[in-house]
Amino acid sequence: MSDEELVVKDANGNQLKDGDNVTLIKDLKVKGSGGVTLKRGTVIKNIRLTYNEDEIECNHEKVKGLVLRTEFIKKS
Repeated sequence: MSDEELVVKDANGNQLKDGDNVTLIKDLKVKGSGGVTLKRGTVIKNIRLTYNEDEIECNHEKVKGLVLRTEFIKKS
């Protein structure tokens, strides 16, 4: 599947692209990070799309190399 065919959508059905900013719609406990919880409303900047339409990659000040499921985010 090429990049043009991959359509990644947030929880509201908005299409996401590399570099977009997203907001968490649910509190998320981050596994393997020593008990870090990202709160609802946290803005994640400059996302990267993966080859899986249900996941994105991003960095947060508390967690680097974070993979989030698109069902827990909305486009900012």
